[in-house]
Amino acid sequence: MDATSQVPDAHTHLALQSIHELLRAQRRRIRKHSESYRTEGGRKPETAVFTTDLPPAPSGPEILDALPWPALLVAPLRDGEGQARDALYVAQNTASRVYAAERLPSGGLPHWQGTVSLFEQFPSLTATALPGMLTDALRERAPQGPTSIEWVVGTTHGPVRINDQVRVSPCGEHLLITWDRGHRPQMAAAAQNLVRTCWAEWNLGDGGVDPSRGFRRVLGLDGRTPIPTLDELATAVAPESLPDLYRTLYDVILRKRTGSCELRLNQAGPKVVRMTAEPVRIAPGSLVWALRGVLTDVTAEQRRRATAERAEREARRQRERAEAVAEVAGALREAVLPHFQDELAAYGLEATAVYRPDAREAGVGGDWYKARRLPGDRLLVALGDARGHGLAAVTLMAKLRYALAGLAYTDQRVEQLTQWLNELACADGDESTATAIIARYHPEQGLLRWTCAGHPRPVLVRDGRARQLQDPDGGPGLPLGVLPGETYTVADEALRVGDIVLMYSDGLTERRDSDPDLDTQRFLEAAEQCLRGTSPCAGHAALNAYAERIVAELDGPHRSDDATLMVLRRIDTTPSAP
Repeated sequence: MDATSQVPDAHTHLALQSIHELLRAQRRRIRKHSESYRTEGGRKPETAVFTTDLPPAPSGPEILDALPWPALLVAPLRDGEGQARDALYVAQNTASRVYAAERLPSGGLPHWQGTVSLFEQFPSLTATALPGMLTDALRERAPQGPTSIEWVVGTTHGPVRINDQVRVSPCGEHLLITWDRGHRPQMAAAAQNLVRTCWAEWNLGDGGVDPSRGFRRVLGLDGRTPIPTLDELATAVAPESLPDLYRTLYDVILRKRTGSCELRLNQAGPKVVRMTAEPVRIAPGSLVWALRGVLTDVTAEQRRRATAERAEREARRQRERAEAVAEVAGALREAVLPHFQDELAAYGLEATAVYRPDAREAGVGGDWYKARRLPGDRLLVALGDARGHGLAAVTLMAKLRYALAGLAYTDQRVEQLTQWLNELACADGDESTATAIIARYHPEQGLLRWTCAGHPRPVLVRDGRARQLQDPDGGPGLPLGVLPGETYTVADEALRVGDIVLMYSDGLTERRDSDPDLDTQRFLEAAEQCLRGTSPCAGHAALNAYAERIVAELDGPHRSDDATLMVLRRIDTTPSAP
């Protein structure tokens, strides 16, 4: 393996030296132990003397049956060009009969009698590599294979798929065909490839390595690179992985127990392998003669883990930021939104409001409302919805609310206030848009004068029936901040004692992919139903309970925005007789 081209620093050099010395020391122990066996305590072994005659040589069938794997002896038939066009059955061993009994159904093949053509008996073999192997064995007089050959045997019970590792060897004028089940090494290779795993056994006495077929692929080596020894593996490991490699080798070689570590390899592309190793001993309690290790490519796992950790850190940062924004926005909202009690009752009006934040957006949004006394004993009433969510929406909401409070003291008509508020939003930027209902209530007349800037119209509840107020002349105006110079018209509504006016934001009624008219109808039905259930008594608490029932009726998991409902009720301010 290629080590890094950089010159190792002193720490890295010391770590490498520690690993090399650990391996050299074990090599010396093994050699010393081997020498004690060879000398057998200093006594020379006695030479054996044979006085009996050798047994006769085994016959051909006996040699065939001695082979532990299936074997078939055939006589090749050549064509004029020396190619093997067929092969005639001569003999087979016991292992081949056992193989046939295990792989083929009982009675599936006719019994062979006399001279049998191999390719006539098994026609699908002609389309495999076997004919070429027979020809090469005859021509080169050298063994061929092992080669994976897949073919189909036609039996009386149906076709049977065979997958074998086949060898062909010259045997005098005959050819010997041997085979072993090929699916085992193929399945092992496929398993290594699927899970990016390989294994090897490193001989600690002579430095030899016995690897699996997928070893080079897992370590990112080409086919010409020699399999690395443990010393070479240490040289190819990144400096930060050397301490873990040393601890693993120490545990396996000296403590004689299983160890594992993750190794980052010095390559053009980053590669990380997890190594799990165990000691190999000739006898229990004896020296560790070899190290058997399983290596798994965990580079993709490391990338996924790093990506997940980055995502977790980013999610934590975003969550902390959202919590901070929610805290700031919540404090700002508490500071700017009123909490109604009975301060408006002296002017013939009771007011209450219910607000529900959007939990998906850190609990903050752009809904706002206002109801306060103005000079001349008139009341300013407004409800709006600033565009967006979070701190930006709360900031815009605060700007519009405080701007309206200041503009209202100019004693200008409500339609002029709305126009000025629109100019202010337009000057603030393209993102500063909002919808609003802006109204002024005249207690002496019981008159509500209101304008609409792209907002849902207020609802009047009178004598148990709910209806939307009629649009101002010319219809509702554009939302605030859309078009400079927009003019707004006013609508008048005379209120009777006991009348209830509902102003709300669209977050309370909107449903995904729903018809706005159906949303409005659902709101009207909820207002009437909650009134029939328990008609609100006099006082702020009863009016607030009525508002809470309406919100509870309309709210649910479908809501995708913050929601606000402001409820106004005209009351009788005439002193009662004693």
